[in-house]
Amino acid sequence: MHEAPSAARKFPLFRMVVITLLLVCSGCSSLLFQPMKPLIRNPADINVEYQDVQFSSTDGTRLHGWFLPAQGIPRGTVVLLHGNAENISTHIGSVYWLPARGYNVFLFDYRGYGQSEGKPSIEGALADVSSAVRWALSNTEIDNSRVVVLGQSLGSALGVYAIGSAELKSRIRLLILDSSFGNYQRIAREKLATFWLTWPLQYPLSWTLPADVAPENVIADISPTPILFIHGADDTIVPLHHAQRLYDVAKQPKTFWVIPGSRHIAALQRLEVRNKLVTYLDLLLGSLPEKR
Repeated sequence: MHEAPSAARKFPLFRMVVITLLLVCSGCSSLLFQPMKPLIRNPADINVEYQDVQFSSTDGTRLHGWFLPAQGIPRGTVVLLHGNAENISTHIGSVYWLPARGYNVFLFDYRGYGQSEGKPSIEGALADVSSAVRWALSNTEIDNSRVVVLGQSLGSALGVYAIGSAELKSRIRLLILDSSFGNYQRIAREKLATFWLTWPLQYPLSWTLPADVAPENVIADISPTPILFIHGADDTIVPLHHAQRLYDVAKQPKTFWVIPGSRHIAALQRLEVRNKLVTYLDLLLGSLPEKR
């Protein structure tokens, strides 16, 4: 029997549309999560002292991180919430320099990234962020009154909601948002609109992402904990207007640094921005604590 040609065979464009729709709809979280499992290096490879950390998320998922102890008397501890791609072995480039400047660093991988168990999801990552911040706040080896959270890109969005919707906001000293955005659906629509094949689907596909955990819904509740916004003026991944909109919703105290010529999560690669940040942290946290 002669088989009638399918619509996909007769119309290659139709097949492209179907494939694109299936790829995106099979997991719109792929717009947000792009995990990498292998660790391509560890801190020792770049001459940074570290400790492996294993801890559990709120649902029991085992997570992995690194603790980088400060040189000398620690001035504080920075918890890094990294962006959506790769893992801590690449994102360490944003913070490896802080221990030499007197700050502990705790960086970890969300579920599904690096050596952390599980599969990525927004709900799971929010639980992971909350658990990581609590780990720092309950660590008896550090001064828990001098904890700062630094979120980059997706990490900033996760950090705002996890901290703004819990009692954690009163327990940290500063929230730093690098290359931030305030709404998952809005940024998904913006990205889908840049490709002609997904342009007609930008609204229905964006609706598959949760609206109730948008950072803009809770950022005002973080006050009076200070928030520092850092954004590259030349960021094409998360354009500046996303951070500006989130900043406008936030309450005082808040500060906004726009870094000329800087791209997505690239500001902390610059020595002048690093120096400015350390000066800001030193002033905010006050005098150097006495050695225990």
